Amino acid sequence: MEIGQKVKVLRLRQSMSADKIQKIKENPVGTVTGFKMTDGSGVGVVVDFGNGLATWFFEDEVQTV
Repeated sequence: MEIGQKVKVLRLRQSMSADKIQKIKENPVGTVTGFKMTDGSGVGVVVDFGNGLATWFFEDEVQTV
């Protein structure tokens, strides 16, 4: 994945607030804006949904569209 690519959230592995989950369900497509080291052995992607919500996901939680 690259910065600027559109991705769709396929599933949620990490826990987050009900408000964030609802916003993601309403609009599961966002833009990759960066990367985040997860647990020392992996890299997550930071996704901006354009509705005031930006959060990170494990790479297996999103798919390019």
